[in-house]
Amino acid sequence: MTSFTGFPSGKVHMTRVPATFFSDLLPDIDHMGELKTTLYAIWHLDRQEGNIRYLLTDDFLKDEKFIACLGNSEEDRRSSLDDALERACQRGTFIRVSDDRMNVYFLNTPLGRAAAEGLTKGEWSLVDYPANEICLAMERPNIFELYEKNIGPLTPIISQVLQDAEKGYSLDWIEDAIRLAVLKNARNLRYVEAILRSWKEKGRDETNRRDTQEDRRKYIEGEFADFIEH
Repeated sequence: MTSFTGFPSGKVHMTRVPATFFSDLLPDIDHMGELKTTLYAIWHLDRQEGNIRYLLTDDFLKDEKFIACLGNSEEDRRSSLDDALERACQRGTFIRVSDDRMNVYFLNTPLGRAAAEGLTKGEWSLVDYPANEICLAMERPNIFELYEKNIGPLTPIISQVLQDAEKGYSLDWIEDAIRLAVLKNARNLRYVEAILRSWKEKGRDETNRRDTQEDRRKYIEGEFADFIEH
């Protein structure tokens, strides 16, 4: 059994689950594969945007982190997925529509029912509303977990500073600044803050974020040298 270290502190991504899932569905689902597939679908659809939200069979299969929990071999996983999807459709959790030789799955909600009906009637097509690229591996750690894993332990003051940074900078910038701090052996918050301020004031080249030799000299010998442990 893999040990779970616990939910991280600070802001984390939350998934909206209808209350009727717990009151009407959970007591009746007696198959682990169906339960996992249903929860995964709810998570995946919640990450999508717009009123038309759906899943294809390939969306389940290509998420390696999810599909691995359904079996030990590719054949077992596919068989388990097909069985779980069939159970969920028979139960009424999912609505399945066949389009262009593909099975399209909608959650049985008002929006899901409307989207399924529209697809059946030809009012919209999968080409017009392509599915988003979403997978479990894309769920990035929050800023507190990122700091603890790469820089050091959290204190109330550091937590507050990180919360303020999250309001002023994108997570991509914060991740890159922390990554740069690790590469430069400057594992401290002051260095991360200095990098973020510099990028905000002077800009940064988003088209080329590789750590070149010139970049290394700039950060080690330039204005951030005081923050680096040589």
